[in-house]
Amino acid sequence: MAILWTPKLAVGVASIDMQHQELFQRLNQLLAAMEAKQSEGELGRMVTFLGDYVVTHFGAEERLMQQHAYPDFQAHKRAHEAFVHDFGRLRADLERMGPSPTMAVALNQRVCAWLMDHIGRTDRALGSFLSQKSKPRAVGV
Repeated sequence: MAILWTPKLAVGVASIDMQHQELFQRLNQLLAAMEAKQSEGELGRMVTFLGDYVVTHFGAEERLMQQHAYPDFQAHKRAHEAFVHDFGRLRADLERMGPSPTMAVALNQRVCAWLMDHIGRTDRALGSFLSQKSKPRAVGV
């Protein structure tokens, strides 16, 4: 089952939105590869890339939050850390058990659902904060 990025998920920061779109594209490629029963080596490379990309993306978001003194930084960072930990467990399960319909469902439920929720709520809150912070303020007369 594909995960679709829509403009409703945009956070309003071009670099972050592009990274989110790339994440969705890579997840869809992985899900399609699992469905097509590609080799474990190929799936392993895709999972490794995805895991590395997520860490890079989260780092970019966290630097942005620190640069702008985002008040929910610690909670947002903990959410990222929890996801990286869960993804690591999923990756280990995939390596141990191999690709299967059960693993594809787990990937879809745990990764895709988490990303949709995280981007739709947590990242959009960050985007809203950044948008408000960049608006010019009226000077009182």
